[in-house]
Amino acid sequence: MTGGTIAQSHQADFVIVGSGSAGSAMASRLSEDGKYSVIVIEYGGSDAGPLIQMPAALSYPMNMALYDWGYVSEPEPHLGGRRLATPRGKVIGGSSSINGMVYVRGHARDYDHWAEMGADGWAWADVAPYFQRMEHSHGGEEGVRGENGPLHVTRGRRHNPLYHAFVEAGRQAGFELTEDYNGLKQEGFGAMEQTVWQGRRWSAANAYLKPALKRPNLTLVRGLATRILIEGGKAVGVEIKRGDRIERIGARREIVLAASSINSPKLLMLSGIGPADHLTALGIPVISDRPGVGANLQDHLELYVQQECTQPITLYSRLNLFSKALIGLEWVLFRSGDGATNHFESAAFLRSAPGVDYPDIQFHFLPVAIRYDGKLPARAHGYQAHVGPMRSKSRGHVRLRDSDPATPPLIRFNYMSHEDDWRDFRHCVRLTREIFAQPAFDEYRGREIAPGSDVQSDDQLDAFIRQHAESAYHPCGTCRIGRADDRHAVVDPELQVIGVDRLRVADSSVFPRITNGNLNAPSIMVGEKASDLILGRRPLPRSNLQPWINPRWQVCDR
Repeated sequence: MTGGTIAQSHQADFVIVGSGSAGSAMASRLSEDGKYSVIVIEYGGSDAGPLIQMPAALSYPMNMALYDWGYVSEPEPHLGGRRLATPRGKVIGGSSSINGMVYVRGHARDYDHWAEMGADGWAWADVAPYFQRMEHSHGGEEGVRGENGPLHVTRGRRHNPLYHAFVEAGRQAGFELTEDYNGLKQEGFGAMEQTVWQGRRWSAANAYLKPALKRPNLTLVRGLATRILIEGGKAVGVEIKRGDRIERIGARREIVLAASSINSPKLLMLSGIGPADHLTALGIPVISDRPGVGANLQDHLELYVQQECTQPITLYSRLNLFSKALIGLEWVLFRSGDGATNHFESAAFLRSAPGVDYPDIQFHFLPVAIRYDGKLPARAHGYQAHVGPMRSKSRGHVRLRDSDPATPPLIRFNYMSHEDDWRDFRHCVRLTREIFAQPAFDEYRGREIAPGSDVQSDDQLDAFIRQHAESAYHPCGTCRIGRADDRHAVVDPELQVIGVDRLRVADSSVFPRITNGNLNAPSIMVGEKASDLILGRRPLPRSNLQPWINPRWQVCDR
């Protein structure tokens, strides 16, 4: 699958490392006018087949070495020494091909905070037009959402009454409702959006890359990027390994890293860009001492609060092999049925306390009691909320283990290292219990499966959190945007690596602070905006859309 012929040594105007959410968007935008040649380097293979394209099969690819890098964190000291999975897509489309397909722009205030941290030009007014450009929204807020972009954003059917019970329970508890959390009003309970189109996963590969590969000026090269080649302070190429051969991919204009918040800092450090003491200790010549490379690692943690369901209406009855076969057959034949959704069809974004001006808690609701990765389903009909705080103060890092590009990096999130995280998580559990206790669930509510009704005190909840909190798979922040004189920034607001010419980073690693919700949409937005920066185009006109802020935010949490 290429748009051109690959020789042993090749060149293009632009070289993109990584075909994920941002990389696919840039590949499409940089090649669309035919003026420039573009090469995308991707180590992973094809995204063909039902395990990726069938939305309901989402738990499979993230557990498969064929599609996932297989990274795990170091033992997390505040989570009892557990090592948490850190899936990253090793496939066309990157993590957009193995994620949960949940679509969340983030809140307007997230991006205003970026600008306050030194990311000039990345405030809400600056990024909102790029979300509109990339979207083809089906059912979103008119005038706020995009309608002609390549990325289809849809909503599930919500046929199961439990989806509606969850939203109604939120209303009964006194919280807001929202018709579109990706519109101006994020706060409240409502339908969840998904990157699913006509029954298929609508990854960045399907939306951007594969259509663009029909152009003669865009080429996909398979190989493992091992380092950036830098001469005289300028990035001139990418060294890749294909089989037992080392090859050079030359860049006449620029190189853009879009290899993920784990692999982008790894590649910078392998190339001599990073903390000088760390690189020197590994025998890597230092080209640019940037202590921020690999630092500022952030993620969302979540818990599964599970309740038994007294009626046999949940997805539990679909977990047997016979039912799965029927679901798969219907999907293969018609792209419909239970295989055509990710089953995350209701959601909520809430504020944790008076004085918090915009949501800092996210809920995914699911009409079955099972882990996100598909493991350890409860042996009963049940339903659950994935819940967690959005703005943890804990920070971790990515480092090299050695100078071998084939060695997985050292990943330490340092989860729950800030005391506020414990308070916030305890509140999330108690708040979920309050919602599940509303009259809307009276006809469905059985016993609490997890944490369990006997887990009540702060100490008991902390023990449950320590043992059961899981990553929501939203790592970011390891090459953050900042002003050029910020010692701990990695890229400037133009996404250029500080201290090295003709080299940029454009993926979730550039986030100064994690955004509300899932990260696929903000990552694609970064790719869209980066394309205009790279091409020297005038930015899209700033938006004058203002987010809805709860008028009671100073005195009430709802």
